[in-house]
Amino acid sequence: MTNKKKINPKKPKFSPYWIYGIIIAVFLTMQLFSGSNFQDASPTTPSQFMSYLRNGDVEKVEIVNRREAKVYLTAAAEQTEIHKKSKPSSLLPSATRLPNYKFEFGDLQNFEDDISKVINEENLDPLPKVEYKTEQNLWGDFLIGLLPFILLIGVWIFIMRRMSGGAGGGGGSQIFNIGKSKAKLFDENTEVKTTFKDVAGLEGAKEEVQEIVDFLKNPEKYTSLGGKIPKGALLVGSPGTGKTLLAKAVAGEAQVPFFSLSGSDFVEMFVGVGASRVRDLFKQAKEKSPAIIFIDEIDAIGRARGKNAMSGSNDERENTLNQLLTEMDGFGTNTNVIVLAATNRADILDKALMRAGRFDRQIFVDLPDVRERKEIFEVHLRPLKKAKDLDVDFLAKQTPGFSGADIANVCNEAALIAARQGKKAVDKQDFLDAVDRIVGGLEKKNKIMSVAEKKAIAFHEAGHATVSWMLEHAAPLVKVTIVPRGRSLGAAWYLPEERLIVHPEQMLDEMCAALGGRAAEKVIFDRISTGALSDLEKVTKQARAMVTIYGLSEKVGNLTYYDSSGQNEYGFTKPYSEKTAELIDKEISDIIEEQYQRAIKLLEENRDKLTLLAEVLLEKEVIFKDNLEKIFGKRPFEKKEMVEDKKAEEKVEIIEEKKKLDNTEEE
Repeated sequence: MTNKKKINPKKPKFSPYWIYGIIIAVFLTMQLFSGSNFQDASPTTPSQFMSYLRNGDVEKVEIVNRREAKVYLTAAAEQTEIHKKSKPSSLLPSATRLPNYKFEFGDLQNFEDDISKVINEENLDPLPKVEYKTEQNLWGDFLIGLLPFILLIGVWIFIMRRMSGGAGGGGGSQIFNIGKSKAKLFDENTEVKTTFKDVAGLEGAKEEVQEIVDFLKNPEKYTSLGGKIPKGALLVGSPGTGKTLLAKAVAGEAQVPFFSLSGSDFVEMFVGVGASRVRDLFKQAKEKSPAIIFIDEIDAIGRARGKNAMSGSNDERENTLNQLLTEMDGFGTNTNVIVLAATNRADILDKALMRAGRFDRQIFVDLPDVRERKEIFEVHLRPLKKAKDLDVDFLAKQTPGFSGADIANVCNEAALIAARQGKKAVDKQDFLDAVDRIVGGLEKKNKIMSVAEKKAIAFHEAGHATVSWMLEHAAPLVKVTIVPRGRSLGAAWYLPEERLIVHPEQMLDEMCAALGGRAAEKVIFDRISTGALSDLEKVTKQARAMVTIYGLSEKVGNLTYYDSSGQNEYGFTKPYSEKTAELIDKEISDIIEEQYQRAIKLLEENRDKLTLLAEVLLEKEVIFKDNLEKIFGKRPFEKKEMVEDKKAEEKVEIIEEKKKLDNTEEE
């Protein structure tokens, strides 16, 4: 015989709310049954009662609590046709006689006088009895007295449960579990679909993280030579570059418990909760070791200590950080527990947190270059129904400075644009429109503007295009539009070169091209407008960076007032004197003015071409690089760039051929 287990999936689970419901039901039952609600006495009025009293039908009047009268009829009166319906009835058996009528009256003294008057006038025999009675509902009064306390306790329980992580079950949801860790555990029972194959680009960062996973899978490989497993790794990079995605891939690849939480999960309004949660987190990780802990946005608790003088001596965030430092490298070492953390504000983290022995490795996750952007596009293009002739290399070149999150957004916007236009596949133009939508904002073709304003905008944008075409180091132009988009009334789109270092002449050419719009207004209309706000903001920042950060000014010299540690943010004094401040201001102004005059000179020399370009722009609203080539001719600087690119390609081919020959000889 085989013992079959009885499976009852519909078996109700015990809940403490059952007890609360039973107690409330008992109280309500006592309240209802102890009162007179179930005594079905017929209602009447004082005037009708007086007529019954005159007729001699009343045997007894019972005055209850000085406001209600209960009327008992004589046996003969109960048999009459008028009073047949007044026979009392009750849902429960009663040993005492029940009243026939009941009613409420006003003043007791007046009611007694009316009864005495009727008795004297009618000479009633036998006289009806008048009795007085006080009734109390003990259970009802007790419940009403207890109700405020029940409400207060209920509200307190509700608030405490909400603050400690919700009303559901789990590690941090009960009142006394508020100090428990709120980390989400990913282990072999949890399906995580993200792997390292889904992380495109980021080759260096991926290798570092893969090595950490390998540490935990095969620790003997590294410890056999006397090495120690690193305590932690810090992922540092701009927003959207893929730090959290790398951590998700680690959770998917590592066959060890993975605890994931955010830095803000340690922060609570109660004192000591953050430190308690840190202790509980590392306790759980030790129990399940080897394990990985991932803390996203660690700058929420890892800021440098002692910088906020207004916080007082007992700062909860600092207590949490102190506990984290102790757990990561205290006397009790955590065997086989590695801490991964991510932040885009590494400059504000505490030095003790960044030292070797806690975060042994800092993994920099930079913005992707053109090759990595191509790989990222290939990942995000997988689920899309794209056109067969779509060139991924072209898309990668059209998105300089885009992060992985930006590229994912471009692919999604392109799919939405194609669907909006009823296409069956996403093509090249949809991606270009998506880039324009993300960078510039939504087109506003219905924006009302006068002819004079439209003409001014056309010459402004034509000025940008003309100056950038004439300068060697300015970014190559893609298109110019006078269709309002986002907050701008017009825009010139460039394809900036991806440089690792920038020379002064390159920065000056970019500033001159940015001032070309205002210069065109001055040359054509002999007046300027407020339309150059974003241009002025850009050139002012560039000029200030040249003088105060990069040391590219001859008058100020090879000095920088930039502090990479971020300590200057907390200071109230400038790192230079008032005299130097005046020199810096004058140097910034001179640089901008020099480039403005340079732009004016270029436009005056090419005034006829500028006017022709503006007229074409007014007619078509959007012009491309081809239109500029018809007016200005081929850009003279592109030939040199193309030659250099061709030489670089030839060098790469020669190196690859040499490698193939070497491999063949070895074989």
